[in-house]
Amino acid sequence: MSNQPGGPTAAQPDRPQTTGRPTAAGVPVPASAQDADGSAAAAPRAPGALVLALLAAGWLAAMLWSTREAINSATAGVTAISLSAFALPGVISAALVAGAAVGLAAGEPVTRRGDRATLRFAVAVGAGLLVGLAAALAIELSYVGNLTTRTIAGTTAAAAVIGGALAGTRNGAVVGAVASAALGTLVFVVGFSVARDPLFNLFGAGDSQQSLVNAATWVSRTESLLAGLLAGFLAFGYLTWARRRAARRDTTATGLRWPAYLVAGAGPGLLLLLAEVIIRVGGRSLIDLAAALSEADAVAQTSLGTSRVDNGIWVLFVGALTAMIIFGRTLTPAPETDSTDTDPADASALR
Repeated sequence: MSNQPGGPTAAQPDRPQTTGRPTAAGVPVPASAQDADGSAAAAPRAPGALVLALLAAGWLAAMLWSTREAINSATAGVTAISLSAFALPGVISAALVAGAAVGLAAGEPVTRRGDRATLRFAVAVGAGLLVGLAAALAIELSYVGNLTTRTIAGTTAAAAVIGGALAGTRNGAVVGAVASAALGTLVFVVGFSVARDPLFNLFGAGDSQQSLVNAATWVSRTESLLAGLLAGFLAFGYLTWARRRAARRDTTATGLRWPAYLVAGAGPGLLLLLAEVIIRVGGRSLIDLAAALSEADAVAQTSLGTSRVDNGIWVLFVGALTAMIIFGRTLTPAPETDSTDTDPADASALR
């Protein structure tokens, strides 16, 4: 038989070969996207997990120390209860992020030895539990043992364990992005306190109650907007770092798709909302005790709770949109195919 173009045995155009098991969508994974053992190439892992864990643990220690100093400076038990209620959200948020970061650092070595999802989850939860027990022990040793102390210690331990459980998920790069962005957001919120008074004056705070309320609303929205933008930028930057680091180590490593950036950008806001749920469930007794001190304290606790929820929602949506927009700006259009190009076999058949 002839092997000339157009003949029955003419060579067919080269096609990408696929091997291995099909993906979840039913499409075989290309050989270039597989590991040596034939399994699909793993997603980028979390870079700098140990450094992130140390920073998050240090932030939790700083929150516990500042809370202790504030409570010890109180001149009466009533003031100590009020200060404890005000400080509880910062401690719980820090414990949640610290549990996630330490759990990630402990679970990453397990992932490098193979796909052991159950073992990774158990190690991450155990690491979060250790963080929670250490924080609870520090609270018990630093504060006077009473209902307030036990509430803060128990709620902090629970938040750290929940953070460790979140770190047990398979995609370590996304968890690292969420933890780093959330930590940056928490630091920003504390640092933003320096700008609150100038912003109050900028937004027209005066002697009337209505002007104070309006100014407080705009200050809170400004803080949430800036925190969301920061969360989105940090999440995108971390995932970009993880992707480039994985590409340098393994040219067959698969890149992250847009859902990873969406989750990473929204993650800090989700953690803030989760921290609020933990506060309202585990710290309910302390919040109610502080609200019962006076009518002004009751209004303050209600207002602060609503403000924290609004802040979490703003950070969630703004962070997600920011990360997605930046990711979209990095995409390049697919190369256009020349419509004049014709397959050699088809060209000979037309002769």
